[in-house]
Amino acid sequence: MQGMWSARADAAEEAVVSRHLRRLWALPGTALGVVAWPAARRERLFFSWHYWWQAHLLDCAVDALERDPTPRRRCRIVKLARSHRLRNLSGWTNDYYDDMAWLGIALERAQRMHLIDNRSAVQVLESQLFDAWAPEQGGGIPWRKGSDFYNAPANGPAGIMLARTGKLWRAQATADWIDETLRDGDTNLILDGIRSGGKIERSVYSYCQGVALGLDTELAVRLGSPRHRNRIHRLVDAIDEHLAPNGAIEGSGGGDGGLFNGILARYLALTAVMLPWETPADIRARETAARLVLTSATAAWDNRLQIEGQPLFGHDWTMQAQLPGTSSGIATFTDGTVRSSVIPERDLSVQLGGWMLVEAAYTVSAAGYPRR
Repeated sequence: MQGMWSARADAAEEAVVSRHLRRLWALPGTALGVVAWPAARRERLFFSWHYWWQAHLLDCAVDALERDPTPRRRCRIVKLARSHRLRNLSGWTNDYYDDMAWLGIALERAQRMHLIDNRSAVQVLESQLFDAWAPEQGGGIPWRKGSDFYNAPANGPAGIMLARTGKLWRAQATADWIDETLRDGDTNLILDGIRSGGKIERSVYSYCQGVALGLDTELAVRLGSPRHRNRIHRLVDAIDEHLAPNGAIEGSGGGDGGLFNGILARYLALTAVMLPWETPADIRARETAARLVLTSATAAWDNRLQIEGQPLFGHDWTMQAQLPGTSSGIATFTDGTVRSSVIPERDLSVQLGGWMLVEAAYTVSAAGYPRR
């Protein structure tokens, strides 16, 4: 199993690299992800680039380096980080706390795991996230600067980064806030967010579950508090029941949504590998998380297209992928959100989600799943 998923992760990586990675504005020593394939001219010129998609591209590149360290992969991470800062124009930061949290996670992993020096960037991003905490307004941290919306997609990854950089008290306060404020009492799933006036936005997104799992797993490892393990048990069961009724994670889409299920798979894998084994409930949560990852990855692989020998993943892993063309309507940026291309498989986000999934499958297979 481990060898099979390693080969599939190699193929997913190579597909994204060959179709999407290009020099930024033809500058030497740079690499950034073109946001679509096939791409329109404005996309090839990086007029559109989508900060948080690039953060996940960097995080996937760290996955690949962890799986199989090579000088080429290490060099790619350095180029991606440099190019991100150049294209952002204003340095490392922007107005969206969720964006900055995702980039901080990727840069911190590259530094901690592979000694790629990102200290200055990590410190800048950590400071932005730490200082945004606003309990007097109902948070948590807001989705973006000046917003009255406090949501799981910002607080979850911010908490993960802060846990990994040693701000455990704030990470724990963040996890407690998510559970107390955004957990749905009927399903135990994590809802989207809350306005400062107390209005709950009740949409359920798969990546909200992923970041809550990831944060409580980090805290379960570092603090040992039973409340974090108990939340994980409850949430893994809820994901299994409501988001994967046939065993594989369903749904998602293109645009920003193309990343949602991949993020969930990433943190299910983290739970499967890192959750301390202290009770039978811990073992069941780990095994359920691993099963969800492997079943989803098998479905995504079986439903892929092979284009010139490389995989093209579908926007819904349980359905046959579609081939995008040059006439496919392009993704658009509206109100802080990237809307899907007409054929979602065109979007870099969808292909990153597939790559993230098979890297997660490799991670759990390398840990010995499925158990015999």
